[in-house]
Amino acid sequence: MVEYQKTGRFFGMIAEDLKSIGEQELRSLGATELKMAYRGIFFQCDFESLYRINYQSRFFSRILAPVITFDCHSDRYLYSTAKSIDWSQFLTPDSTFAVFSSVHSSNISHSQYAALKLKDAIADWFRDRDGRRPNVDTVDPDLWIGLRIQKNRAYIRLDTSGGSMHRRGYRKRSVQAPMQETLAAAIVELSGWDGSSRLYDPFCGSGTILCEALMKYCRIPPGYLRKRFGFENLPEFDREQWTILKKSINSEIRELPEGLIGGSDISREAVSAASYNCSLLPSGDRINLKPGPYSNIDKLEKMTLISNPPYGLRLRRNENMEVFMKEFGDFLKQRCAGSGAWIYFGKRELIKSMGLRSSIKIPLHNGKLDGRLVLYEMY
Repeated sequence: MVEYQKTGRFFGMIAEDLKSIGEQELRSLGATELKMAYRGIFFQCDFESLYRINYQSRFFSRILAPVITFDCHSDRYLYSTAKSIDWSQFLTPDSTFAVFSSVHSSNISHSQYAALKLKDAIADWFRDRDGRRPNVDTVDPDLWIGLRIQKNRAYIRLDTSGGSMHRRGYRKRSVQAPMQETLAAAIVELSGWDGSSRLYDPFCGSGTILCEALMKYCRIPPGYLRKRFGFENLPEFDREQWTILKKSINSEIRELPEGLIGGSDISREAVSAASYNCSLLPSGDRINLKPGPYSNIDKLEKMTLISNPPYGLRLRRNENMEVFMKEFGDFLKQRCAGSGAWIYFGKRELIKSMGLRSSIKIPLHNGKLDGRLVLYEMY
């Protein structure tokens, strides 16, 4: 037996800024015995809850099943330990797999080299037993296997999600510098929007915030468009149980009322991409989208505004970012009476350019950007 089989314990990878809402989400989906850790949360659950968490989580990037944890001071010991595992529990010679890895403060200092040693160990285990080995597929493998080595302590884990969960499957068309789906979901969640007011994004880009708002209100599982999950490779997988659970969750999906969610963007290409992406989700064609600059909008009163204004790559080269944000701040003040505006700043130094007093500031990193989610209440 491997680690998760003995303990019933799993690990959810999540951004540090999202751990608080991630903890609440895990509990609501059936997880118990939660323990905070670096880059994630350990938890216990049964397999039905494992399926549910993978299908319905909006904030986690991967749910991992621990296989083995061990002291690892050399590549030879990594190889020999990995080769001692019975990999036939999870793979066959006809399967495909891929390894993702990270190393920190360890004798093995190169993550790709560590991944190669683990890959070799798995391939050689099968070659010794069956005379042939599973192939590596780094795009869409049957099973992703995670390796982390931290201070010469190695963790080998199976990805039960089937690839990063931020890839919902609806973003088929994109624009420059799109927001990651899990971050957009967190922003919608932190805004407290529940459908009791209209929601509008005046810089909608390819529609990520709009899609995440749609999925929240309509109860569309984030895994709705995912073709398969990594947990289907676990020996404990019960297809009948998964089929019944999935059908039950999908039966809760509801229609989006006309006019509840809308957005616009100065780029016609972006609006076209957003329209197509939204259309891939149930009720997505009910999201009101139109091209045009926000300055052409007469008013956006008594609603919830959630947006990620353009900056850097998404801003036209001849525009001054500080002036742009000042003009947007004036728009909020003059035409958005009674609205709450939740604005995400990928570059927090631009907050002062808005010329408005904020009510709330929440740290939210977007990759390497030390961003802030800011609430402006328009009276």
